[in-house]
Amino acid sequence: MKALIIEDEKLAASRLQKYIQEVDPTISVLQVLESIEETLLWFAENNSPDLVFLDIHLADGSCFEIFDRFQFDCPIIFATAYDEYALQAFEQHAIDYILKPIKKAHIERALSRARKYFNSTSTDTETKIVDHLAGKNDLKRLLVRVGPKINLVKVEDIAYLYSKDKITFAVTTSNRRYPMDKSLGYFDNHLDNDFFRINRKFIVQREAIDDMTRHTKSRVKLSLKPPIDIEAIVSTDRSRSFKKWLLDGT
Repeated sequence: MKALIIEDEKLAASRLQKYIQEVDPTISVLQVLESIEETLLWFAENNSPDLVFLDIHLADGSCFEIFDRFQFDCPIIFATAYDEYALQAFEQHAIDYILKPIKKAHIERALSRARKYFNSTSTDTETKIVDHLAGKNDLKRLLVRVGPKINLVKVEDIAYLYSKDKITFAVTTSNRRYPMDKSLGYFDNHLDNDFFRINRKFIVQREAIDDMTRHTKSRVKLSLKPPIDIEAIVSTDRSRSFKKWLLDGT
């Protein structure tokens, strides 16, 4: 495998090259480039590498300026100190998004994903990026599709999630509804303690509860904001833990 490093920080580039060689000595690092112009010139004069390691901020501007003038035809591993460019990275053949400082374990994971990418055309890249940024049990944002576009929505802006006709929907505090490609079970495992799964069909955020009424002796019906025409009833087996969650947040 032939790799190209585009990184203007010499120490970061040196560390990256060192870890690549330690993880997989068969990988040949063709060159280390530092700028947009240098990168464009290199691709004009050379065949495309198999893999590119790319920093966001280069010596003469943002790496995304490169994509306005040239499209890579190989997968890209982004390495940056900033996490807010994940969506743009996904749109540019990204197979991983490493947050600095770079560690050997990051390179091991990234190269493993690169091998899987070359062995399969169905890599779930967007899920990997978001899971990586969020952390296994500390989801901070959701990747949502709006027509042909993909947006990031902050978890703090989610009022509740529900399941209908085998599709999971996320509803924001501003009453926007997004179909999700994950199950309620996934969100139940990844959202923080501001959310509670009241039954098999609903996960609610504490601040989204507008009112509560007794439904039966052991069940409570919730009025949510924004309103929804589906009944949100706390199941009997979750009633006790729901009350505890409301009272002391656990």
